[in-house]
Amino acid sequence: MLRSLYLQTLFLLWSLMAQQHPAQADECSDHCNLAHGSCDQHRKCRCDPGWEGQYCERCVRMPGCVHGSCHQPWQCMCDSGWAGKFCDKDIHICEHSNPCQNAATCVDDPDGEYTCLCPEGFYGRDCELKLGVCETAGSYCKNGGICQDDHGYASNYTCKCLAGFVGDLCETDVDDCLLRPCANGATCHDGINRFSCECPLGFKGRFCTINMDDCVSNPCKNNGKCYDRTNDFGCFCANGFTGKTCETLIPKPTFDTLHKPFARFHKDFSEGRSMTSGYPKATQTQPIRTVDAQRWSSHSSKLPSSGLLKISVKEVVTQKEARLTEPQLVTVIILGVLTAMLVLVTVALVLRNRWRRHHRLTWGRSSPSTRRKGKAKECEVHMLNTATSELRKTTKV
Repeated sequence: MLRSLYLQTLFLLWSLMAQQHPAQADECSDHCNLAHGSCDQHRKCRCDPGWEGQYCERCVRMPGCVHGSCHQPWQCMCDSGWAGKFCDKDIHICEHSNPCQNAATCVDDPDGEYTCLCPEGFYGRDCELKLGVCETAGSYCKNGGICQDDHGYASNYTCKCLAGFVGDLCETDVDDCLLRPCANGATCHDGINRFSCECPLGFKGRFCTINMDDCVSNPCKNNGKCYDRTNDFGCFCANGFTGKTCETLIPKPTFDTLHKPFARFHKDFSEGRSMTSGYPKATQTQPIRTVDAQRWSSHSSKLPSSGLLKISVKEVVTQKEARLTEPQLVTVIILGVLTAMLVLVTVALVLRNRWRRHHRLTWGRSSPSTRRKGKAKECEVHMLNTATSELRKTTKV
């Protein structure tokens, strides 16, 4: 019983749904303007571009159309009394709102425009301007200046100058180089409301403030480091190279260059010349050249004898002794003695301070009985000294 009722209910629901779908399909197809739209899957009317409304029954007007309508999309058909592309011009503007001024006569045009017939002494679109000094006498302004006379109501005129000109008649060109805008010694050329800078070598830019990088071309050779200058460059050369662009290799010292001084020394000695004559005095700034043991032994074997070295040492000692005079020697001795005494006194004071410190530490660590004995001895000594002094006083009396 219940099963049959359930099946009947399902059948009724299915029949109702089947009846509703054809109704919706008929409603969309009957009312929607299929020439301007179509029914979508949800059975709703979707309009084509240029049409609007629930059933796509209205066309879309041209954007900006004010007083107009359309029969096809994007049209603007003006209503009665309006004209123009957007139907925004009143054909009877002179009747509705007269735009002409200064008692001018307004005349309507069929296309929505109007014309103002100006009285004598006035001009302009709406006859709003008066013939003043600038119109009657002509413009006296120069260099493109604009003549102004308060729309003809002023008794005199003034000139509004363009940029770069000054003066009552705009006759003077402003010198734009007065403030010296060009830097680094550049030459300034004046123009009309502008200037230009002729930059010197090594600079560029509108104001010649940019220093050109002379290291762009990498002029330094042999791993040299380039640093920029004003229209120039410099190079920090690597070890072993020199020159403007580090192009020159510094030759390393050879044995021949080190042998030349010894050869000259041997020649002068063999000819009996003085060892110190003709040779530059050695200074601290002169580099000391060293020769390895093998080369020196090979070179010393070529010398005539070892007496040469003895003589050179003797002469050097003699020269050093000759440099120290007797007063200088006495002064040196006195200073040495004073220095020794000062050192001895300093050592004695240090030892004394250490001994006192040791004695105090030893006294502080002793037993109380020892301290009392020490104090008793001090009292006996003090009493003995007092008695001795009294005895001396009595004897004197």
